[in-house]
Amino acid sequence: MDRTVKILKKPITSTIIAILCGFLVAAIVLAVTGYNPGASFGALFNGILGRPKYISNVIIKATPITLTALSVAFAYKVGLFNIGSEGQYIVGAMTANIVGYLCNFPPVIQIPLVVISGMVAGALWGGIVGFLKAKFGIHEVLTSIMLNWIALYLSNLAVQSSVFHQPNTTAAYPVNPSSYTMLLPNWKTSDAGIAFLSQHKLLKEVLLKTDVNFGFLVAIAAAILVWLLLYRSSRGYELRAVGLNRDAAEFAGISVTKNIVLTMLIAGALSGLAASMAITGTNPHRISILSAFENNGFNGLSVAFIAGSSPIGCIFAGLLFGGLLYGGQSIQANIGAPSEIINIMIGTIVFFVALTKVVPALAVRLEKRGMRNAK
Repeated sequence: MDRTVKILKKPITSTIIAILCGFLVAAIVLAVTGYNPGASFGALFNGILGRPKYISNVIIKATPITLTALSVAFAYKVGLFNIGSEGQYIVGAMTANIVGYLCNFPPVIQIPLVVISGMVAGALWGGIVGFLKAKFGIHEVLTSIMLNWIALYLSNLAVQSSVFHQPNTTAAYPVNPSSYTMLLPNWKTSDAGIAFLSQHKLLKEVLLKTDVNFGFLVAIAAAILVWLLLYRSSRGYELRAVGLNRDAAEFAGISVTKNIVLTMLIAGALSGLAASMAITGTNPHRISILSAFENNGFNGLSVAFIAGSSPIGCIFAGLLFGGLLYGGQSIQANIGAPSEIINIMIGTIVFFVALTKVVPALAVRLEKRGMRNAK
């Protein structure tokens, strides 16, 4: 009994239960609508793990989601709800695209320039939210939602401008090849690269059939840095103190205003980093006219909640989310079941994650019952 109670009290237990509930609800929906749940989940996992290129594409899909999840999780630790990650991602992508197109330096200069420009744009967009919150007390959810729409239309304006619009398309000019962060982009299409890869089928499938890039390594590094900042630095202590109790933090001499602005600057930079890595690391290396949000930031919200706002947890939750989104296409292609079943599953997982306090409460109840029985 004691061991069971200890397991139930761990945060990861609630997350695992939420994921299992998501699969259970999806199975019920599939069965009710006439589809075989076993075959559907088989197609899902085959679409995630069946071939090396599938695994590579899952990681590519998970990269921007993981970084926007870090943005949301970081802000949440300081008591802020960064629903504006979507807008920060959009302005980051727009800026990275513009800088990557206008500039054409050697890769050692070009790549950091493009990536940092996207981060700076995202940071400034998030900083607006932080400043309005700290200076005037305007709730970050309201300003974030409005700035999301402003970012969308600002991006469309940039795409349609005479300077950046590529004729006969609905997109901007792509960034210069010197901006690319793919793995060996020039070598793998050269004669020597093709000759080598023809003898190594696994590498050939991953390198030639996917846009494998360094983005996920950057996401892992970002998660570690965010964790170190929050839990291994004095600044992180101040940020978390503000998130736990602003009045107490201010009484202790911590500048709440400064830390709120700093938090949103960092959160925005993380969303901008996600956009920069997407523009430089995956085709078509450009932005297009948006008729609606692409949900890169909003998906980050779900991932952050699944991860319990843990920076390291965002890595694994991002892979789970990326796998569901990419592998979910196989359900429709192979089984004929609507791909919306994946959205139902994800929504159910997030719903049960929101009820994470139920499992620890159950553990406490079991512990008390065990103590009564012992007497």
